[in-house]
Formats: sequence, structure tokens, C-alpha cells
Amino acid sequence: MTAALDVTDVTVHYGEVLALDGATLRLDAGRICGLIGMNGSGKSTLFKTIMGLVKPDAGTVLINGAPPAAARSAGVIGYVPQSEDVDWSFPLSVRDVVMTGRYGRMGLTRRPRPADRAAVEEALARVELTELADRQIGQLSGGQKKRAFVARGIAQGASILLLDEPFAGVDKRSEATITRLLRELAAEGATILVSTHDLQALPSLADEAVLLMRRVLLHGSPEEVLTPDALALAFGLDVLSDGGSR
Repeated sequence: MTAALDVTDVTVHYGEVLALDGATLRLDAGRICGLIGMNGSGKSTLFKTIMGLVKPDAGTVLINGAPPAAARSAGVIGYVPQSEDVDWSFPLSVRDVVMTGRYGRMGLTRRPRPADRAAVEEALARVELTELADRQIGQLSGGQKKRAFVARGIAQGASILLLDEPFAGVDKRSEATITRLLRELAAEGATILVSTHDLQALPSLADEAVLLMRRVLLHGSPEEVLTPDALALAFGLDVLSDGGSR
């Protein structure tokens, strides 16, 4: 069967800096995968390569058997960015942000049709932001902002969701809401790749996990990946004799 996401031997340089080195990752539909690695391990570069925003020096990326540009044009890929990658002062309401997920279906005029408005309202309801829909996006809390971008992916109808540190700086309610939503979306057939530093929450969120240090060091269940020896390999920690690390 064709994988929902198939990254094969992908290498990316930024000038002389090696960001990804033969990274290989295959994910099937309906799965949530946690992406773990220290800062500078290539997580954001992997996301950008999957979205087709960075062209690899070598290797291939296929999304449902198609290259990233075709998948992006078809609205297959949804992205929840890190907070620092967004201009929160831009004068868009929460509803406006979610509506951008429908742009690929509107044509050049960007005029929402009843189906677009209905999809946006349904997405807002699913992330529990209906009452804040008319608020300027920068006025939301950290967790509410993340939920707004998840809603954008839902309204878009994306079957591949990439989330870059969605739990950083969020409150417990938003963390629980986002986790519930991701589990629901995976049950509906979406494939979800989540970059996270929250290792304790990973087993309750993800079906599988990947350790990245420019290349995929280990890919398996969260229990297989979150061992002291494996984490030491990815984070450069000294493993203690009692199984802990420092």
C-alpha cells in the first residue's frame, strides 16, 4: 500500500550547514507520530521539506504517492507553526485565520461560499473557539492560538497535519483539547506528525515516535523510543547506571 507520507534518504544543506542527512520516514494513514530531537536536529527543516518549501539536495518526499507541490495545491497538507513564526499583530480575526484554510477551494476571487463558511464554523466548534471567532488572533492565549491553527487544518480538510511544538506555552485545557482533537482526526484517517519536547505526554498522544538528529535514529512505539539509551543517543546525554540520564 502507498504510504500517506514517505520520506526517503532526504539530505538538505543550508549553505555549508548540514540540516538533514539521509533522513527516511514512512507513515501510514490514521497514525500519530511524535517527532523528538534537540534544537538544531532538523525537525523544522523536515517539516519544510515535507511541505515542499525546501528542496532537498538528495532524496524524495511523497505524500499519498504525489510530490509535495501537488499535495499542497490539493490542500492535503495542514501546518500548525511555532508561535514565533507568526505575526500576531496582523489584523486578522480567528475566523479569518481559519478561513485561510479554505483558500485553495475558492479560486482567485477568494470569496467564501456557504460551504466554506459552514466548514469554518464547524472547525471553530471542534476546537471550542466559536465564542472567540471575531477576536483578533493575537489577543488569544497561547493554547487558543494553537487551537485556531488546528481549526484551519480541519477546515482545509487536510489529510496530513504537521504540528511544530503545539504544546509549547499552552495551558492544560488547550493541551487536552488539542490531544483529543488529534486522536479524533487520526481516527478519521488523518496522518499527523507532531514535533514535541513533552516526552511525558507522548505515550498518551502518539502511536509511534521518531528520534531525529539530522537523520532518523530510531522509529518505533513511544515505549521503544523513550528509553534512556535512545534518548541519550539523540540528546547527547550521559546514561546513568540506574537507567536515568543527566
